[in-house]
Amino acid sequence: MGDLAQLWRTAIPIGQIVLRTAAVYLFLLGGFRLAGKREVGQFTLFDLVLILLVANAVQTAMVGPDTSLAGGLAAAAVLVGLNYGIGMVAGRVRWVHGLLVGKATQLIDDGVVLTENLRRENVDEQDLMLALHEHELEKPSDAAAAWLETDGTISIVPRGRPAMHSRRRVRQVKHG
Repeated sequence: MGDLAQLWRTAIPIGQIVLRTAAVYLFLLGGFRLAGKREVGQFTLFDLVLILLVANAVQTAMVGPDTSLAGGLAAAAVLVGLNYGIGMVAGRVRWVHGLLVGKATQLIDDGVVLTENLRRENVDEQDLMLALHEHELEKPSDAAAAWLETDGTISIVPRGRPAMHSRRRVRQVKHG
């Protein structure tokens, strides 16, 4: 029976685990938000390695020397709760949504490539050309507009066709 009780005995107070976990979550949320627009399915190999290493690196920061079941469950509950709560707030409060998700960035305007926006969003011309080709367009001047959406996809509005019939889901390609 003593072994079972040991599962629940924490090495540090649960309140400290909660505060540490919340701080790590908020730090990582801000850091990944600043990293830019990229869809989860677009992660490159080095993105995956980063996620795995960050998870390993922050584990001790969240629970310290605690290896108890209670400590691990408390940290998991904080992560799930914060993620749910922030999602709920972002869905209801426009400025929070804008802060967390950002806004679409125009890449082509009336057939002209906005190179400064490409550079700022870390989209190379090959990525843009791939999106154009997916929309059966040969060159940027064939597009009325192109947008890097907040989910990392590139939307193209072909010249002379209504936008609502021409949007296709094209993944932004990252070369690495």
